[in-house]
Amino acid sequence: MKFEDLDVWKRAARLSADIYKALASLRDWGFRDQITRSGLSIPSNIAEGMERESVKEKLKFLEYAKGSCGELRTQILIGMEIGYISSDHGKRWVNETRELSAMLVGLQRSMVQESR
Repeated sequence: MKFEDLDVWKRAARLSADIYKALASLRDWGFRDQITRSGLSIPSNIAEGMERESVKEKLKFLEYAKGSCGELRTQILIGMEIGYISSDHGKRWVNETRELSAMLVGLQRSMVQESR
C-alpha cells in the first residue's frame, strides 16, 4: 500500500500546507516554527511508517503521527486563545486533527487484523 494513496495521508498533507499558508506572515517565529513542524510531522510519519517493512514498525510510526495530531491540536487551541489563529481556521483545524486521529486508529486496527 502506497502512502500517497491513503486518504489520511492526503488530508494530513493538505492540513499541513493550509497551516503553512495561513501562518506565513506570523511574526512569532517560535510559535510558527513549532506549529508548522507538528503539522508536517503527521503526514511525514505516516509516509515513513508505510515505507517500513514490518507491521510493527508501520504501527509505531502511525502512533507517532497520532501523537503529532494531539500536539498540533494543542498548539491550534493555544493559538486561538492568544489570537494568532482565527476562530474559523482554528475550529476547522481542530476538527480535522480529531478526524485524522480517528482515521489513524482505524488504519492501525486494519493493519493488525490483516497481519493475523
